[in-house]
Amino acid sequence: MSSLNNHSPLLVVDLEATCWESRKAPSSEPQSIHNMEIIELGCVLASRRGTVLDARSFLVRPTRNPLLSDFCTELTSITQSMVDAAPAFPEVVQTMNLWLADLSSKFVWCSWGNYDRLHLEAQSQLDGAQPTILAYPHLNLKRIWRRTTGQKKKNGLAHALAFHDFAFEGAHHRGIDDARNISRLLPFMDWSLEREFRTPPSLHLNQ
Repeated sequence: MSSLNNHSPLLVVDLEATCWESRKAPSSEPQSIHNMEIIELGCVLASRRGTVLDARSFLVRPTRNPLLSDFCTELTSITQSMVDAAPAFPEVVQTMNLWLADLSSKFVWCSWGNYDRLHLEAQSQLDGAQPTILAYPHLNLKRIWRRTTGQKKKNGLAHALAFHDFAFEGAHHRGIDDARNISRLLPFMDWSLEREFRTPPSLHLNQ
C-alpha cells in the first residue's frame, strides 16, 4: 500500500474531557465541546507502520468546572488529585509544543474520528491557546480504516481492534492507552487514501 513517500512520524492524539452521567454540565446545559474541558491529551508519535517512537500523557487541570464527576472518574480512571496537580490547558499546550519542536513540513496529526480535532480547536479558541499541531493537517483514521476494511457499522476503536484479533491493552477511555491502541491499527490502513481524508490546518501560526 502506498505511503505517499511520507516518512515523517504521525502524531496520534486521543483526548479525555470532563463529562457527566446526565450528559448535562453543572450549568444544566447539554454537555458539548464548548463546556466539556480537556483533562488529558494522550499523544503517540508513530510511523505509518505502527512503530511507536515516543508517547506522552499530558494531564490538564479543568478551570471552569474544576471538580470531576464520579462518572467521569469511573469512565476515564483519571482522579481529582491527578488533575488538581496538573497545569491548566494553556500551559499544557506550551509544554506539548516544546515536546513537538522542529516538526517536518510533512507532519500530520490524527485521531480516531473528528471529535478530538473539533474539541481541541474549540478549547484552544476559548482559552487563547495555540497548539502547534493545529497548524498542520489532521487525518481521520476511522474513515481510512472504514474504507480500507469495508467495515461501516462497527467502527469504534474496540471493534476495530477485534476485527484484527487484537484485545484492548490498558484502560479504556484513558487518552494515552487509547492512542497506543489506535497506533496498533496503523499497519492495516491503506495509506493511498491519506490525502483524501486530510483536513487542512485550522491555525496559522505567526512565524
